[in-house]
Amino acid sequence: MATKVALIIEYDGTRLVGSQYQSRGATVQSELEAAIEKLTGEKLRVLLASRTDTGVSAQGQVACFRGALKLPPERVMGGLNRFLPDDIAVKAVYRIPDSLDVRREAVSREYVYRIWNSPVPSPLNERFRFRVAVPLDEQAMDAAAKTLAGTHDLAAFGSAGASGKSTVRTVYEAGVNREGLELSFRMVASSFLTHQIRNTVGALIKVGQGRMSPEEFGALLEVKKPGSAGPAAPGKGLCLVKINYLRDLGDYNENI
Repeated sequence: MATKVALIIEYDGTRLVGSQYQSRGATVQSELEAAIEKLTGEKLRVLLASRTDTGVSAQGQVACFRGALKLPPERVMGGLNRFLPDDIAVKAVYRIPDSLDVRREAVSREYVYRIWNSPVPSPLNERFRFRVAVPLDEQAMDAAAKTLAGTHDLAAFGSAGASGKSTVRTVYEAGVNREGLELSFRMVASSFLTHQIRNTVGALIKVGQGRMSPEEFGALLEVKKPGSAGPAAPGKGLCLVKINYLRDLGDYNENI
């Protein structure tokens, strides 16, 4: 009998070309499927709950697969981590109901984009941050970011190549915070358009530099042309922090 398993995974996206299969380079999906095959002997397809781009990292990505798995969750976690490369790790394993769709039933996704705001490079800080040399006004950026809260047509913040699907999304939280030289843009939303956060950060940097006012940023919500915001900030500053469900995935594990 097949068992459906959910994984909570963390990864450093530096060398990865994204979460989903690509025609070139390693992805989170390809590395996970290779590790699962080594552990179980089965060629199984992995589904990821949220798509991440080239260079984007994650602390709490959710993946799932279904197979004839007889190992307890703790042995699955240990076995997969033994076969996975050093930049991907399984942090938790849960058995879940076969009916649970980890992508469609997620109620929100949380992302953070980190900026290192200094004219001086910092090799220890810049691996997962985008450095902006000129001073940024985080208060103006925060005021602009907060205009995104609510349900809006976010077409302007999506990829210019996207078409044919609804671009309306609900943003639960959006804001910018500074701690020393680091600025963090946090956004929690139902789901995201392709390149939405990176394009949003690109526009917010303009606000921080005084090249765009918070009001002009807010006016982008009225622009229905994809790709109007931006330019897209690099993927390395972006991290998928958590995917939220109506119930903790561990609760399902206990009841099966």
